[in-house]
Amino acid sequence: MFDGLHDIDWASMGHAYGSAEEVPGLLAALRSPDAEERREALDRFYSAVHHQGSVYPPTAASLPFLFELAVDGATPDRAAVVALMVSIGRESLDRGFEDDGTEIEYYPPMGCGQAVAFLRERADGITELARDADPGVRLAAIPGLGLFLDDADRAAAVLRERLAAERGMAARLRIAAAAATLALRLPVASRQVMDWLTGLAADPDQGPATRLAALVQRARCAPDEIGEDVVPAAVGLLRETARAIPVRRIAPVPEHPAVSTDGVAPQIVEAFADLDRHTRVLAPTTALLRTFHDALGARVPERTAVLAEQLSSPDPGSRLDAVRMSGELMRAWRGDHTGLLLLVADQLTTADAEVAAEAAAVLESCHPIAAPAREALAAHIDAQLAQYGPDVWAAPEAPLRRSHQEAVRALARLGDARALPMLLTALDSDVDAWRAIQVAEHLPQAADQLVPRLCDHLRRIDLSQQWTEMSARAILSALAALGDPAAVPSVVHTLVAAQGHGQDRVTQSALQALRAFGPAAGGALDAIRSLTTAANVHVSRAAVAALWAVGRDRGEILSVLLGLLDEDTSFCVDDAADLLGEMGPSASVALPRLREHLADDYTWIRVHCAAALWEIGGEAEAPAVVDALLHAMAENPRTANHVVACLDRMGPLAAPALPLLRAQLALPRRGGRFQSIGNDEELQRVSRTLIARLDPPNEPTDHETHRAGRPA
Repeated sequence: MFDGLHDIDWASMGHAYGSAEEVPGLLAALRSPDAEERREALDRFYSAVHHQGSVYPPTAASLPFLFELAVDGATPDRAAVVALMVSIGRESLDRGFEDDGTEIEYYPPMGCGQAVAFLRERADGITELARDADPGVRLAAIPGLGLFLDDADRAAAVLRERLAAERGMAARLRIAAAAATLALRLPVASRQVMDWLTGLAADPDQGPATRLAALVQRARCAPDEIGEDVVPAAVGLLRETARAIPVRRIAPVPEHPAVSTDGVAPQIVEAFADLDRHTRVLAPTTALLRTFHDALGARVPERTAVLAEQLSSPDPGSRLDAVRMSGELMRAWRGDHTGLLLLVADQLTTADAEVAAEAAAVLESCHPIAAPAREALAAHIDAQLAQYGPDVWAAPEAPLRRSHQEAVRALARLGDARALPMLLTALDSDVDAWRAIQVAEHLPQAADQLVPRLCDHLRRIDLSQQWTEMSARAILSALAALGDPAAVPSVVHTLVAAQGHGQDRVTQSALQALRAFGPAAGGALDAIRSLTTAANVHVSRAAVAALWAVGRDRGEILSVLLGLLDEDTSFCVDDAADLLGEMGPSASVALPRLREHLADDYTWIRVHCAAALWEIGGEAEAPAVVDALLHAMAENPRTANHVVACLDRMGPLAAPALPLLRAQLALPRRGGRFQSIGNDEELQRVSRTLIARLDPPNEPTDHETHRAGRPA
């Protein structure tokens, strides 16, 4: 086995983490009799050689040896090897080729063409793997029938044969998916495959899951042909499928070997735990339904109808997966999501704490639109307090603890004071206090209770430890948002400590907090001023911004800002333009340089400088400002929040923006900075207000009112 393995110069090739010289050892370990050695080798292969789906030269060069392992009946864990081999081929097709089939040129070469060519040459072997006696091997190989067989008629025949032979739901779902992949990859196969899928979907002799899979995969083949009857049919089949699947409790999260988290920020630990949760798929139909949602795309009402059925499943795992998909829909697509929010909120009352926790987490992540769920969140929290007592925030059962904490955080993000007692409990007990700190800024009405506790936490942070950076910055951000000048001494103390320990990012955050306090932080002026010449450019520009906000001395700051306008770094120019705009007409000396920046290649520089031009020059600059803003937004839609905010300040002079504003509102996907719900909702709100102001609906004249039969 492995003839020629050591003839390859693996050390000359690289993977995600450096030299590929370890690859022969990993391949050999995949045949080890030691299960733990095999698991570690497979994990390492996925993390380094096939990192996040990447196909490097050593990834492609490994395929002949993976194929040897796959077809050798003595290989342990053959299904895992076949799955790895198919994954490499699938990613090679997805990443390495244009839609017209031409290979994408990479530097250095990534090996995608080599990988696909090898697997296509092994079409007979892949077909036999799909017929293997081991059901796990068959399941792993089935997708390869759609990916690598180039004879369309033969591939379709093998898929029909496998469907007739396979009884398991997982295999039948994969066969339907492989058929759609074949139709999309080989146009010559599309008609016969789509006709076959259409027939399967209507065949009463097939089980509901098979019919649902055929219906969904047919929709995937031609999304533009999805008719009005498809979603109702899918909902009906989904209901039948749910009745046919045994209801199972959600299995506990698999135990990982104990890993020390000493010296790791709790936010990082939780981020990895969250990643683990989101990689778990709990229902056999989840991948199929994700495919259906992808095919439906912008049809938000239809997708909501499907999710409503998913959320009514008797199976808790199916509902948990549906809760996650609901969050994905609301975060990515515009529309009236009130009904879906209420359906997600209904999951708070389930007996399964993991489902309730996921529902609360989705409501928190969607908090800019989650107001309809406010009372459900409050009721959930009250019920938990009544059942488990005031210590439920620190409950030892992880699902219950997360369910409570996520609900409290979601309610707090809605600005609801009913979340305050639990936040204070967290801050006082120091149990998962970081989770309370992240949402404290949304309760400014309770600043008198929150700020002293936040300052106490800030003073106790040991900035000699680099891992404490995230916690310090989160507290500083919360204090800045709450805006209570009583926090200034603690912020200044942190500023000095951060400088002493070389914590530049904490220093920057402290300066940003002092900026938020404005003149109330006047006692910190000397400390701020000393940092305007800091070596770290992020610190120095934060100090300049704080110096202006706190000192308000134009003479001191203007020359510095003019210098920043000439920097090569875009964020320096952006920040300088913003501060000059705050100064207004008194910064008119900057107008010539700002006008020059309207021709900059970088859209963000144009946007910030155009906004400053308006604030400083006013009506005289309006034509150039509007033109720059509209071109920037058309070129880079992520500038839309900044653009629309400036247009809103311009009033009637922004009238030329009406067509672009209407076009922006007509987009089904969320837009704005980072395409987040918050930014997009603000973008829509300001755009609608601006359109109404610039083009109000015509009021009926007295004559028109009289003709309509109404009193004038």
